[in-house]
Amino acid sequence: MASPAASSPVVFLLGLLLLYALSTTSIVSADTITVTNNCSFTLWPAAIPVGGGLQLNPGGTWTLDVPVGTTARIWGRTGCSFNGSSGHCATGDCAGALNCTVSGSPPLTAAEVSIGGAQAQDFYDISIIDGYNLAMSFSCSTGVTLRCTDPTCPQGILFPDDDPKLPACQGGSTFQVTFCP
Repeated sequence: MASPAASSPVVFLLGLLLLYALSTTSIVSADTITVTNNCSFTLWPAAIPVGGGLQLNPGGTWTLDVPVGTTARIWGRTGCSFNGSSGHCATGDCAGALNCTVSGSPPLTAAEVSIGGAQAQDFYDISIIDGYNLAMSFSCSTGVTLRCTDPTCPQGILFPDDDPKLPACQGGSTFQVTFCP
């Protein structure tokens, strides 16, 4: 049986190894997305599968935490009228709900992101596959800024296999979605 004195260097070395491992590993549970309404009118942005939806007045912001492993979609709804949690939107309506659990009805301009985590990459895009309803920019803190300011949207995903337009950024980044940039 080893004496306590003989085992303490082993315990000490194991402790140092654990500290080193923890200091060199990023633990990320979510990326943050900040949604900003720069439009001169009220929007009702929506996000699935996280966030749901809400009313966002001009100049307002909404912060979402998107867990690692999630693919999220964010879009702006316009021309909405709600009575409590139910109502209707002229564009981007999600089955009449304020708090969306399904994607919106066309037309809608959508920001899409797949969160890979700290050791992986996050991929993001602006999609106009479901039409165009609002100008939008979408940026990643370690990537490029995408802009879609009209229905032609050269930086947007125009059809389902338009993958060359899919930028990546380092996992654990922060994102910014801006309506009416």
